[in-house]
Amino acid sequence: MDDAAAIFDSGLGWLEADGPHADIVLSTRVRLARNLQGHPYVARASDGQREVICRTVAQAFEKTSMRRRAVLLRMTEMSERARKVLLERRLISREIAGLQTGPDGGVAVAIAGDGPVSVLINEEDHLRLQGLVGGLRVADAWSMVDRLDEELGRGLHFAYHHEFGYLTCCPTNVGTGLRASALLHLPGLVLTKEIARALQGISEVGLTFRGLHGEGSEVVGNFFQISNQTTLGQSEEDLVEHLTRIVTTVLEKERRARQVLLRDAGPVTEDKVWRAYGLLRHARALEYEELMNLLSGVRLGVSLQLLPSPSVYSLNRIMILSQAAHLEEAAGRVLTPPERRAHRAEYVRRVLATGNPPTSGSGG
Repeated sequence: MDDAAAIFDSGLGWLEADGPHADIVLSTRVRLARNLQGHPYVARASDGQREVICRTVAQAFEKTSMRRRAVLLRMTEMSERARKVLLERRLISREIAGLQTGPDGGVAVAIAGDGPVSVLINEEDHLRLQGLVGGLRVADAWSMVDRLDEELGRGLHFAYHHEFGYLTCCPTNVGTGLRASALLHLPGLVLTKEIARALQGISEVGLTFRGLHGEGSEVVGNFFQISNQTTLGQSEEDLVEHLTRIVTTVLEKERRARQVLLRDAGPVTEDKVWRAYGLLRHARALEYEELMNLLSGVRLGVSLQLLPSPSVYSLNRIMILSQAAHLEEAAGRVLTPPERRAHRAEYVRRVLATGNPPTSGSGG
């Protein structure tokens, strides 16, 4: 299988910025953790046992409505660069990519083209069903994943306890097995120094925050991922409604903070926005963290209509396609750190100059 061709356009649908509040809420993700009854958890399973689990899930997957437009990618059959591309697109985790120890047998991901649903096989749990959509659409993401969960459940026996619910490797996922999150851009709260109070507020109602790439990642560019911490004792509908309500509250605070910036520090805010745009428009070398911080200023300017362009869609694509593995995939070779910085800057200049983002990170 040509894994580069298989993943070329996979999992990018959420970048379209066509969902509600997409200028602040980049994406919404819902994950369901499931394990097969009678099989050891992934951490205790041998390569052979994981392979049996993978084949069992693949057979059940062939009977779902998703099968016609999906491709099953086995990590052991993919190059390290291709696995990094999937990781950068937020389709797989660092654990399933096997970037530290190499991929294990029976580890795979099923991806529905550029559609919003994917299935991780033998990550932390036997199955992780994931729905990733643009904007604030928690209920939509949940509905997609729930439909696939029901279809798979007709052919698979999930580990379930009548009192505790679905059984998972991590105790915090026991119950519904549902983790819902929203990725927000919150420069207004950061610049008005209200972010600490906002984050404390979400922790007091059972939510937590992480960086762009989830657990263990740092916050860069004022991007915060907000998610639920536990699933036991609540229904899926309760969890979805709770996250939607809290994220709505946070984005309303962010919009008010942005208006405060315009009212009390308009010239300073406008200068910050145009400086960020100017640096991105003319830079010849960019580190990714530097890019993210500059993109934050430009994204704020677009949202406040201080900049006529680029579109939020273009900014989303820059954020994903200017990462290291995407740049190397576009170049067709390994890039040295200086080459990577130069390719990144060249790609950003092209996007900002034309307003029409190329489909790859660099190259002709």
